Amino acid sequence: QVQLVESGGGLVQPGGSLRLSCAVSGIAFSLYSMGWYRQAPGKQRELVASITGGGGTNYADSVKGRFTISRDNAKKTVVLQMNSLKPEDTAVYYCNVVGRTAWGQGTQVTVSS
Repeated sequence: QVQLVESGGGLVQPGGSLRLSCAVSGIAFSLYSMGWYRQAPGKQRELVASITGGGGTNYADSVKGRFTISRDNAKKTVVLQMNSLKPEDTAVYYCNVVGRTAWGQGTQVTVSS
């Protein structure tokens, strides 16, 4: 059974940085693409960034150049480094296996002065 534990959210001022981490268990981690998603109030959940087992990455246009996704296959973790945060980045952020439809609780990120 897949388990995903997200951490690292919080309140940050515009222009600030946060680092989200996701610990994964229950799957052959290195074989799966992983993604960070977010859902803002009143909006649909969207894919923010994804990374293949081999380290290939993709980003939503809205976060390109500001966010960096990475993974450690030995430690079974996925990290989202978020820099130059904007108020519109405020959302609940979720880590998941790409294509999987069951979701955890996520971690709240609030960007506000």
